[in-house]
Amino acid sequence: MQMEQLQKDMVAAMKARDKARKDAISTLVSAVKKLAIDEGCRDDIPEELVDRAILKEMKLVKEQLDTCPSERPELKAGYQASYDVIKEYAPAMMSEQEIITFIQNNFADALSTKNKGLIMKGIMAELKGKADGKLINQVVGDLCK
Repeated sequence: MQMEQLQKDMVAAMKARDKARKDAISTLVSAVKKLAIDEGCRDDIPEELVDRAILKEMKLVKEQLDTCPSERPELKAGYQASYDVIKEYAPAMMSEQEIITFIQNNFADALSTKNKGLIMKGIMAELKGKADGKLINQVVGDLCK
């Protein structure tokens, strides 16, 4: 995802007077800018950094949604709306079969040792932001049995 596209979509949401969408996209833009400043690439923001910020925000909103009390339906609806908007911008994650294929192609030697820690260390560095960590852990656990 490009930072410029996020900003254009935020302006479009403002013009359409869609407050929930504008707020969610504005949160994403702020998170991307903060991460860019922290990493020292304020002017030229790479797509990888934008994707990382989006995934982080998606995880935060998901936690808010999961921990929201059931007696606060209006708050839960707001979190759900934000989550739905952020999910539109999130990069596509690898499926379980794609992860298995990736591991078998790139980490066959480490897989033969059945050392889950060694395998996870290498895989997480390669697949960070491309696949869900919990799914990777489950797949590696199954392959090491």
